[in-house]
Amino acid sequence: MVALGAFLFVFVAGFITALATGLGALPFFFVSDVSDRWNVALWGIASGIMLSASVFGLVLEALGAYINVSLSGASIEAIPRQQLVLLGTGLFAGVVLVYVAHDLIEAAEVDPRQYEEADFKKLVLILGVLTIHSFPEGVAVGVSFADLGLAGGAELFGFVVPLLAIFMTIAISIHNIPEGVAISIPLRSMGVKNWKLVWWSVFSSLPQPIGAVLAFYFVRVARQFLPAGFGFAAGAMIYLVLSEFIPEALEAGAGLPGGGRRELLAGVTAGVLAMVPLAFV
Repeated sequence: MVALGAFLFVFVAGFITALATGLGALPFFFVSDVSDRWNVALWGIASGIMLSASVFGLVLEALGAYINVSLSGASIEAIPRQQLVLLGTGLFAGVVLVYVAHDLIEAAEVDPRQYEEADFKKLVLILGVLTIHSFPEGVAVGVSFADLGLAGGAELFGFVVPLLAIFMTIAISIHNIPEGVAISIPLRSMGVKNWKLVWWSVFSSLPQPIGAVLAFYFVRVARQFLPAGFGFAAGAMIYLVLSEFIPEALEAGAGLPGGGRRELLAGVTAGVLAMVPLAFV
């Protein structure tokens, strides 16, 4: 039986990642607009962070007993077929989720401009769409807490917290900042007040703590499927980067020299370089 305190701890971690989305609105307290160059770079940083978290965090954790990677080198043992099947199944399921979610979001045609003008029923619809969109990030946080309270982590607020959980919470939080910027830009053009930009940015990620708690519960009661949980989160995030983040960045940088590819590459590189060392602490 999982203690209620553990659920609360994971929920708070997921809520922190949601609050981080509000940081994307803070630049508008000081400037009237975010340049296309910076917008592309931010999406690139988010992409690099997500790819690092997926590969060096989740996938390596799923195979952690058989693959030992550090900054000084790597060693690989024979990986049981069952582990690979579970990981592969999870990866595939994560990709399918994002693919289906993308179609649902496109069909719903929810735009941040509608937030401010929505009535209660419309907000429920928007929250439903955001739940589909934010779920992979919440799952990534939740599965990373699978070993909460067990040996081998750092002690925080009376809990032994896995280093992977700290890494993933930081990674998802940083990744959410460009999403907050993307949400704030159209709202700012409508004349929405700055403090409301922060609120609507956070609102867009509110499903993440719920997804974190659900994923945490699943991997705690069905630990034999933990590699599938890691794979699910990794597959969803990798596909999210390839299908949404990078196209979003290239669209924002269409008017820049070279179509913004230089800024995107620089951002991705910065994101990877920033997070890879943390994965091997």
